[in-house]
Amino acid sequence: MAEYPSAAASLPPDASRPVVPTERVIARLRPHARSLFWPALVLIALPGATIYAVALFPELWQHVLFVVAAILLFVLLVLFPYIAWLNHRCTITTRRVIARRGFFVRERREIFHSRGYHVTLKQSWLQSALGSGDIHISSGVEKSLVLRDVPGAAEVLETLHELIERNQIVLTSHAGSPGTATAAF
Repeated sequence: MAEYPSAAASLPPDASRPVVPTERVIARLRPHARSLFWPALVLIALPGATIYAVALFPELWQHVLFVVAAILLFVLLVLFPYIAWLNHRCTITTRRVIARRGFFVRERREIFHSRGYHVTLKQSWLQSALGSGDIHISSGVEKSLVLRDVPGAAEVLETLHELIERNQIVLTSHAGSPGTATAAF
C-alpha cells in the first residue's frame, strides 16, 4: 500500500505562519424599533376595545365572536410584526458582516471585510431625524446587501469603513510573509 504525504506535512512549521487575529463581535443590530410603533399601539388599544365590545353586546355568541376576533387581530397585527422584527438581525465582526433574516425560510448572507466593498448610506427625512438609515454594501460581484433601517447608521457606516481599512492593511502586511498563499505564486 502506497503512502501519501499528509497535508499537514506540506505546511510550514507554526513559527512561520502569520498570526491571524481572532474574530470579535463589534455590533449586533436589528431594524429600528419604530417599526413596532403600530403593533404596540394595537397591543394597548385591543384589550380596551374588546372589553368595551363584550360589555356592549349581551349575547354569549357575540362575546365569543369579539374575543376570537381580538385574538386573531393580536396574532396578525402584534405577534407577527414582532416576530418579523426579531428575525431580522445583522452582526458586524472584525472579519465580516453577517445578515440573517426569515422565520420559515431563513436567509444568511456574509460579506468579508478583506474582500473590500463599497458602502453607502441612504436616509429618508424620518430616518435622518431619528438617526437611522439604510446601509447598502456592494462587493461588485454579487447582489448588494442592504441593512434596512439600521439605528445609528452614521456610526455603523464609519465602523464599516474602519474595518475595511484595517482588514486591507492586515492583508497587505501578510502578503509577503512566508507560508501565505500569495508568497507561493
